[in-house]
Amino acid sequence: MTGVFVVFEGGDGVGKSTQVQSLASFLADSGIDHVVTRQPGGTYLGAKLRTLILDHGHGDVAPRAEALMYAADKAQHLHEVVAPALERGAVVVSDRYVDSMIAYQGAGRSLASEEVALVARWATEDVRPDLTVLLDADPSEALSRISVKDRLEGAGLEFHSRARRHLLHLAEQDPDRYLVLEAGRPREELAQTISSRVMTLVGH
Repeated sequence: MTGVFVVFEGGDGVGKSTQVQSLASFLADSGIDHVVTRQPGGTYLGAKLRTLILDHGHGDVAPRAEALMYAADKAQHLHEVVAPALERGAVVVSDRYVDSMIAYQGAGRSLASEEVALVARWATEDVRPDLTVLLDADPSEALSRISVKDRLEGAGLEFHSRARRHLLHLAEQDPDRYLVLEAGRPREELAQTISSRVMTLVGH
């Protein structure tokens, strides 16, 4: 695969979607072929799984069932969206990927993170991002910005705190592949820092 794979990670309410769109606009203005997507979702199957996972109306979901649905979403997403775009040389910008599954379905749900990671890596054929932008913020502050919470957003502060700690742990394990930024910094400043880093990967 010859493209560049950029993933945005971080807790709910930290501004990932805003920075994803800022990067997409920058790439478009620069004339760079790119694809913007998200997980869960981004495919027809993924959208169905997203509804099953996040809607309160589907009742209690067992943690292992939840993890396997996320894995199915990622497998389809890689097959249908990510791999074809990378193979043609595009920049793929994804709102969440494997790290979220390891942090939320592993550490957050108190399952063994190593086991969840094995499932996630298998589902995605161990395709890893060239860069993971981790937007970090205190969950109590970030979640307060979300007025109507889905099933995961409403899972409780301790759940989100465990996930945050594990995301930071993953970044510490492989610092060259991560760009950890304080989510509270000005949006324009964050966008410039991110685009500059991405351009070093694109080679412009």
